[in-house]
Amino acid sequence: MGVIKLKNIRTFSYHGCLVEEGKIGSDYSVDLEIKTDLRKSSFSDELADTVDYVHLNTIVVEEMAIRSKLLEHVAQRIIARVFHEIPAVSRIIVAVSKLNPPIGGDVEAVTVQIEEYRS
Repeated sequence: MGVIKLKNIRTFSYHGCLVEEGKIGSDYSVDLEIKTDLRKSSFSDELADTVDYVHLNTIVVEEMAIRSKLLEHVAQRIIARVFHEIPAVSRIIVAVSKLNPPIGGDVEAVTVQIEEYRS
């Protein structure tokens, strides 16, 4: 088995419970880690034998463009879509971070992380 990681996928999105967050938007960062079998691709050197990280990035960017009130909801949508579209993925860890969140304090980011295994 092996791991593919996409770190710090940056988006400008409109998530949040406050009405203003849906209008103003904010900067976000997403980290995605998937577990898959990399043995075949490590020998074949063929993209068709692995999980294409361009596909993973596309899923993250498209799901981040859909407004949600909660980061948990966005993270779960990313997980569901990866499992649906990429059968070779056996485990996913996704962390969605809102940078400079409006929580009345000096906080760099708020992050929600979810880990799931294919059932």
